[in-house]
Amino acid sequence: MASQSPEDEDYMDAFMDKFKTEKYEGGFNEDTWEEEIEKIPMFMKKVPTEIDPEKNPDLACLQAMIYDEDRPPEDQAKTYKDDGNYYFKEKKYKQAVASYTEGLKKKCSNQEVNAILYTNRAAAQFHLGNHRSALNDVIVARKLKPDHLKAFVRGVLCHIELKNFSEAVQWCDNGLKIDPKEKQLLELRTKADKLKRAKERDARKARLKEKKQLSEKEVLLRAIKDKKIKIFNPHCGSSDEDEEDRELKHLSELSLAGLDSEIAVSSTVFLNENGNLVWPVLILYPEYGQTDFISAFNEESRFIDHLHVMFGQELPPWDIDHKYLPTELELYFEDVEREEMYQINAGHTLLQVLQHKRYFVRNGTPSFIVLVRSSPFLKQYLTGRNVHIVK
Repeated sequence: MASQSPEDEDYMDAFMDKFKTEKYEGGFNEDTWEEEIEKIPMFMKKVPTEIDPEKNPDLACLQAMIYDEDRPPEDQAKTYKDDGNYYFKEKKYKQAVASYTEGLKKKCSNQEVNAILYTNRAAAQFHLGNHRSALNDVIVARKLKPDHLKAFVRGVLCHIELKNFSEAVQWCDNGLKIDPKEKQLLELRTKADKLKRAKERDARKARLKEKKQLSEKEVLLRAIKDKKIKIFNPHCGSSDEDEEDRELKHLSELSLAGLDSEIAVSSTVFLNENGNLVWPVLILYPEYGQTDFISAFNEESRFIDHLHVMFGQELPPWDIDHKYLPTELELYFEDVEREEMYQINAGHTLLQVLQHKRYFVRNGTPSFIVLVRSSPFLKQYLTGRNVHIVK
């Protein structure tokens, strides 16, 4: 090793003596040194998403070297794979998808690298909730690398999320042919098979319930027809083949005009244990714009009995003149097509009225109008209308 000359020794002494009187200005600040060292590319823990060459020329230079388009496609694809893995680890799944996609665009000849890019992109898509896209990626990954077990695992997870439980079991079985002891596939197969059986059981129950409901509806419709009750059908010009379905539909369409009641929402006509039809019935009071809803009006019950329940003990608050007394009320139904009114006897049963040749049940709910006898409103309401009395 060459010895230093006296001149060199004099220079170093002078250089070191300089620090005794002058403070070095290029060092780190003792309070912010950690932040400052993070700005040096070699020590960075996180790389900025966007790099400004003017503010950080060193990092921009390194980036240009890393993403040099002149490098082999496989090297470029691996770089983007590493970027995607970094974003995935940071739970930045959109950026991870973008990086893996860029890697695939390089179309390198290494099929294993491509398979990993597809599988990793599938994982990122899965975390974003894009299960169909994730499944498409692992399908391609399996074609590129048939023994890629991670592709099988992620494919099974996608099928489970998409509720394709039979396919999930099949994917597990295919993966286990490659490695019969693969723990994750064994666990997923147990889960998928359990979900598959539950889905099949629920489907069987749904079919049986639907069959039972259809049978009950057919019995109900037959009873209605046997009792000569007419259901209004607005689609009278449609084919006879669908007539029964249409009638059933209109029976279930309860008219809820002016109502806000959970009881009303759940009420439909049914057959009781004695074979009697029990109807939801709407009572209208046009004088005050009010309604009453009787959720279960037995066809054998008389109107007067319900009127006594509604007005016999306590009058409604809207009856400010206290004139809605059971014995002073008149009941009507309207023939909409003919624009005619029919007065019915309060002593009649619901069935007797429903069997009238001009009564049609609309929207699954028989409705009737209640007016006060001899009141000015009744006279005004019926003026200009043809009124018939039902005997």
